[in-house]
Amino acid sequence: MGRIALDLGFIQIYWYSIFIFLGVFIASCLILLECKKQNINENFIINLIFYTVICGLIGARVYYVLFNLDYYRLYPFEILEIWNGGLAIHGGIIGGLLCMTLYCKKYNAKLLKVFDITVVGLIIGQAIGRWGNFFNQEAYGAITSLERLQGLGVPDFVINGMYIQGAYRHPAFLYESIWCIAGFIALVIIRNYKYLKTGQLTGCYLIWYSIGRFLIEGMRMDSLMLGPIKMAQLVSIAGIIIGFLLLIFCKKGTRFDNLYKEKEKEINF
Repeated sequence: MGRIALDLGFIQIYWYSIFIFLGVFIASCLILLECKKQNINENFIINLIFYTVICGLIGARVYYVLFNLDYYRLYPFEILEIWNGGLAIHGGIIGGLLCMTLYCKKYNAKLLKVFDITVVGLIIGQAIGRWGNFFNQEAYGAITSLERLQGLGVPDFVINGMYIQGAYRHPAFLYESIWCIAGFIALVIIRNYKYLKTGQLTGCYLIWYSIGRFLIEGMRMDSLMLGPIKMAQLVSIAGIIIGFLLLIFCKKGTRFDNLYKEKEKEINF
């Protein structure tokens, strides 16, 4: 299994980059499709996606580098080599949320509504992007046996790719990808609920993804650490709490107040 998908001599295209691009592209298409249903100005959301992707990538890289400063102090030029891996999804989410917050504030847009529209595309984009970790042999779990992986129904090509440092490893990236696909299906179903309030879909995303990430992070062997604490688990706990708070506080009012499916006037954006 090679990390390079295409070698043109003057440039090399990595599988990691391809899957990140596919995740962003498919997520963007789904977000744009939902915006049309919600009567949201297309230029507003296209520009938002553009800036959010840039800020998300920067946030993901900065987050990863900060937790590996000892290494990058010795090799500072490698900070820009994101094709080698090293994008932390929580950093990307934080960077993206900050960008969306500032952008929505600038145009007086409803922030929670924009979050709700975004999260369905985001979670399937995460599911796709995780496969970039497979080709870089990242996001792997503890040592296990060939028989155990076969018993779990893991495809042979994934099992072969998870033979790392002389032993078979749990494909934590695959578990998270499957969890995100299930979350995508769940969010699509929830989004069709007639009386869904604005902000609750974002709450459901935070709870679903954070629970899965907390559990899967527990088996990973390449986690970003804050002392003895796995940082992703700490952030996941915060995500679960925020998610439940959104579900509670966004429920206020009558069942007809602040509905997600209430279309916005395009002029508001």
